[in-house]
Amino acid sequence: MAVFSIRNNHRRRYVILLLSLACFIIYRHFRGPTGKIRINRSVGLGVNSSQFTLGGKPFHVLGGSLHYFRLPRAYWKDRMVKIKACGLNTLTVDVPWSLHQPEKGELHFHGGLDIEAFLHLAAEVGLWVILRPGPYIGSDLDLGGLPSWLLRDREMMLRTTYPGFIAAVNVYFDKLIPKVVPFQFKKGGPIIAVQVENKYGSHARDANYMPFIKEALQERGISEVLLTSDDHEGLKYGGVNEDLTAVVREVLRRGMSINLYMFYGGTNFGFMNGALAYPSYRSLVTSYDEILPEMPGLHWKEEYETAILFQHLSLWDALPYTHEPFKSQFPVNMENLPVNHGNGQAYGYTLYETTITRGGSLKSGSNIQDRALVFVNQTFIGIFHHRNLELAVPDGKEKRTLSLLVENCGRVHYGKDMDDQRKGIVGDILLNHTPLTDFTIYSLDMTSGFIDRAPWKSITNKPSFPGFFQGRLFVNGYPSDTFMKLPGWSKGVVFVNGQNIGRYWDVGPQQALFLPGPFLNSGMNQVIVFEEAEADFKIQFEDSPDLGMTVDI
Repeated sequence: MAVFSIRNNHRRRYVILLLSLACFIIYRHFRGPTGKIRINRSVGLGVNSSQFTLGGKPFHVLGGSLHYFRLPRAYWKDRMVKIKACGLNTLTVDVPWSLHQPEKGELHFHGGLDIEAFLHLAAEVGLWVILRPGPYIGSDLDLGGLPSWLLRDREMMLRTTYPGFIAAVNVYFDKLIPKVVPFQFKKGGPIIAVQVENKYGSHARDANYMPFIKEALQERGISEVLLTSDDHEGLKYGGVNEDLTAVVREVLRRGMSINLYMFYGGTNFGFMNGALAYPSYRSLVTSYDEILPEMPGLHWKEEYETAILFQHLSLWDALPYTHEPFKSQFPVNMENLPVNHGNGQAYGYTLYETTITRGGSLKSGSNIQDRALVFVNQTFIGIFHHRNLELAVPDGKEKRTLSLLVENCGRVHYGKDMDDQRKGIVGDILLNHTPLTDFTIYSLDMTSGFIDRAPWKSITNKPSFPGFFQGRLFVNGYPSDTFMKLPGWSKGVVFVNGQNIGRYWDVGPQQALFLPGPFLNSGMNQVIVFEEAEADFKIQFEDSPDLGMTVDI
């Protein structure tokens, strides 16, 4: 199973800190970069024995982190204005490789991934930027923001100078870095510093890797100051050779510069959440929120009428409308499935089916990653997860279909286990000590439109599970933000107008999913829920969040 954790218990601490900073900075220090201030652009961010300088003048980094990929594009400027309203002068932003390059062949920099538009807005609002282009960013993302197709290579060594990894990094940087170079401070833009990788001390096993990333950035035109981030121990093993360490320690001791992670967290829309490996596997919830203090101009939150879901499609009936099934003598992990133009499956569920002619003891070992619903002839018999590795299969001598619906709950985003984050079935499943063979495998990545052609039916008194449920939400007037609650449902995923809003689970801690107004239409909106086990066919829409408390499950 998993342990979901949320930072809601720190909410008041962050609010107090932000407000205190605002008062302190407005009174003593803060003046943001505006067109009225003349600044020497030939001299970028620098450090001396006691402070930062910018343009040759003393400068205090008063920053807040904001992730463009965790909130709708329509809200980028709003959140930046709030950063500045709190007295901060800098935003730090991560660039997620996995979202920009979900497949090897092409990179995406449009819509909600338009990094150039984001940087333009930061300059317009009057904020400096510390850019974190990776390639690894951590950020509690699946695989730390690295694309899962890297793991198709069985010899892959992430975050090293392994040839397959650095070749992929070079392709990525060749596309990304030219887009951000014009936004550097010395070129008239807002970027005052660029971070080299992230917390490499937690992973350090290649002394040549950090120098390679540093050189890769510089040779593509990055000329602003480079810095790294790690804890005290990690800096010994994974730092870049510069004199910032002692300077930053002194600056922090004097309380002169700070960055709030996160100023605004946002949401792990879709399946982008990461996971922790220690002390046991723990996946993260859909919310990544740090609650902002109430300030003028916040978008209204609205309570909508309950949506009734009136159509149903069983998982089994949906299979003919998904990816073409793949047959294999042995199980194949998600990343190595022959789907998505040879890039494998990144997220979602995978269904493995084989034929059995007997019952007995079914053992998964550690080969189910991360959680599997198990069925015999489409009848549920139990769940495999990290702490439940054996199930009893009912007796029977006739041929029966054994089905394992495996969910990727999130790849570990931090530490030394990242090379081992292949998902699905990653080894033998044993029935009475004999490995199962001859599988039919269905990739259920649940990307937009993957069941559009499927024949929906009216809901009966006893619909089958797992299944998809469809209904409508009516919005009268201009759409506002709202929070979706699913009491009476068990575990699954919600889609609104084709957008994956995220996962829900009745065990908590999170009890409501954030649905931003920009994802809604005025008038009718399509709502689809994939539910694993139980449903009451209604979704509530409320005007307040419910993030719950940390729960061990």
